[in-house]
Amino acid sequence: MAVDGEQQQAHRAGIYKQKNKQHKHGKHRTKGEIERENKGRVAVMALTKKQRKEQRKMDRRHKANQLRRNKKDQVLTEKRKLGSRDGPPHLVAVVALHAEADARAVMKLLQGEDVGGLVHKKAGVETAGDSFGLVLPRFKQRFMFIRPDTADLHALLDVAKVADSLVFVLDSALGWDTYGEYCLSTLFPQGLPSHVLVCTGVAALPVKKRVEARRSLARIIAARFPDARIFPLDSGPDAALLLRHLAMQRQRRLGFRSRRAHLLAQRVTYTPGAAGLGTLHVSGYVRGRPLKVDRIVHIVGHGDFQLRQVDAPPDPLPLLSTSRPPKPGKGEDVEMLDEVTQAEDSAAVRVLMKADPSCRESLQAEAEVDPMDGEQTWPTDSELLEAEEARKNRRVMKVPKGTSEYQATWILDDGEESEDAEESSGSEDDEMMEDENDEMEDKDGSDSKERHYDEHVNEEQEQEELQRYRQARADDAFPDEVDTPLDTPARSRFQRYRGLKSFRSSPWDPLENLPPDYARIFQFQSFERTRQRVLAEAAQEEDGAMVGWYVTLHIEEVPASVMESFQGGRPLVLVSLLPHEQKMSVMHMLVKRHPSNTLPIKSKEQLVFQCGFRRFRASALFSQHTSADKHKMERFLRPNAPTVMSVYAPISFPTAGVLVFKERDNGMQDLVATGHLLASAPDRVVLKRIVLSGHPFKINRRSAVVRYMFFNREDILWFKPVEMRTKWGRRGHIKEALGTHGHMKCVFDKQLPSQDTVLMNLYKRVFPKWTYDPYVPQPLPWVQQEVPADLAEADME
Repeated sequence: MAVDGEQQQAHRAGIYKQKNKQHKHGKHRTKGEIERENKGRVAVMALTKKQRKEQRKMDRRHKANQLRRNKKDQVLTEKRKLGSRDGPPHLVAVVALHAEADARAVMKLLQGEDVGGLVHKKAGVETAGDSFGLVLPRFKQRFMFIRPDTADLHALLDVAKVADSLVFVLDSALGWDTYGEYCLSTLFPQGLPSHVLVCTGVAALPVKKRVEARRSLARIIAARFPDARIFPLDSGPDAALLLRHLAMQRQRRLGFRSRRAHLLAQRVTYTPGAAGLGTLHVSGYVRGRPLKVDRIVHIVGHGDFQLRQVDAPPDPLPLLSTSRPPKPGKGEDVEMLDEVTQAEDSAAVRVLMKADPSCRESLQAEAEVDPMDGEQTWPTDSELLEAEEARKNRRVMKVPKGTSEYQATWILDDGEESEDAEESSGSEDDEMMEDENDEMEDKDGSDSKERHYDEHVNEEQEQEELQRYRQARADDAFPDEVDTPLDTPARSRFQRYRGLKSFRSSPWDPLENLPPDYARIFQFQSFERTRQRVLAEAAQEEDGAMVGWYVTLHIEEVPASVMESFQGGRPLVLVSLLPHEQKMSVMHMLVKRHPSNTLPIKSKEQLVFQCGFRRFRASALFSQHTSADKHKMERFLRPNAPTVMSVYAPISFPTAGVLVFKERDNGMQDLVATGHLLASAPDRVVLKRIVLSGHPFKINRRSAVVRYMFFNREDILWFKPVEMRTKWGRRGHIKEALGTHGHMKCVFDKQLPSQDTVLMNLYKRVFPKWTYDPYVPQPLPWVQQEVPADLAEADME
């Protein structure tokens, strides 16, 4: 309260007084003007954020339900079409997994009268030993059964690629044998379709032992087929139950075949043409996707070809409308519809479509190489002067009269001739010593049994395998370590290598120093985006020969060997390729070494690949599977570790299973690795690492004198900028060279232990070899290969 007579002091604002913004008198409309102009209309942005969020949430929920419903309807439609009037027959392959399992008896039971079906012998594969068609009017289903030759691994794998179901015939006591296990090892990574396990011979066992036999067999198959049901097949009712299960079971979808049109050839004719080529006429049911006449077709094991025409002959396996087949006559156990077959053969063939030359895809697999596209650099003045001085200082050599300068460069002088003579004499002496050693070894072999055993042993192969074992063991113990040569300067021997500050973060240009083979391949700007676009377009195609149609394909410029292969009893499988799948590129496959393989597999060794529908031979480059932009090369295929194999091969869009085989000298093929297709990426950088090692000679705190890494002063100065490391984790660099014998003074971040080893990492980029061969010979019947005891116990130090 103020005191009377005293004047009140005015308030002074402090530093914390609030300062409001001034009103901006700009040219803008007021809220009233905006409302009068809109006349009650509400803009879209007037919706609240909550309303917009709820609306987007409901839209996403409805869209997800719609996609789920469409996908479910599509799966149900495909399941109902399989084996029906509108779809292809249910293709079933019967495979025996044991030498004692009788697959022929299974095929005979499926044709019995107790099944209640109509058998069409001519509806199967023409040249197959055991194949037939079966119509079940009661189930409104039609089947086509085929029994591939399990001794031919290629035939078994080709049939499994297109089969809807596999029936594995097991032995009642042992299940499957060694070869059956080998077949399963190849079928699982390739992509196993729906399958059924069948056991024969159970009815012959005593009643008290049947339950125990089934339990022991269930324990055997639990490793491969957990929770699988075993169907006994010893009578007609058992066969009827098996057919009902095949018709109702859930189909497994394999991505590599469901996205491409494919068919199994049932009837094949050949019209010879000029230059050993002709036209192949292949008849079969279209499966997977609709088949277009302008697309390229791939015949598995034979190559890529173009279509000329697609015909529609009559269906050899029609689904009759009668609900019950007629009863067989006396002495007949199988119904043969001869009248229907004759009517089908007399029907006219319709032409569905013909190829348009302007729209047909090309068979060009490699890009056109222009030799003038390379960089041309003009020599500098200094280089011209050096060349002129070298020409003046060139030694004059006497040559015969009339010899040109180009021919004179190929004439050797006396010194070179003497060196060649010494080398030739040395090689002759070595050969004489080897011959004498061979004679001594022959004399020592006095025992007749040992001589008989040695007749079947290839000494060169034994020595080669022993050398490969030693290299693999040395690479495991000392990875990437190499010895510096004594007779060659290290700067010349390792001139293509370079050092990296960090393998993870140091840059490496992927377009630097590319090989000439890269001019022959194709590359995508974005492989994943192209893959999604191509597969999306293939899923929306509705024109062409639809799935389930029985068609005849006219294939142009096919060699006669394809017809000979089909007449020899091997299955013929065709697949329609997606766009760009005939072009060559660098393909990468992620594989893992198979446990059954014990022999070392070296990088860039020729192997046999089965990638999806393709089968070819190539030399693969091994590298580590990492997420970085640079990948270290592996010299050998590592066990229990994923490895990326890079090869020159035609483009294929994932997904697809990969099988890798190694061919023996006798023609057999052993499974060495399995995996899946990764991508096509020519710009994937694979670096080969070498490690130069040195020994610390004198240690003085952080500095040390290192020797045995280099053997002259110039090499030390050349590699001086490269960082070094030790096995104990120290890092350092070269400070200076000491003397002329390769000693150098190095400085490290910490003091070195006396037992430490100094290392220097050098890198260079490597590429695969162009050894692609689409023609793989038929393998001989497989026999398990065992590692010799002397190799397994060899000293690898």
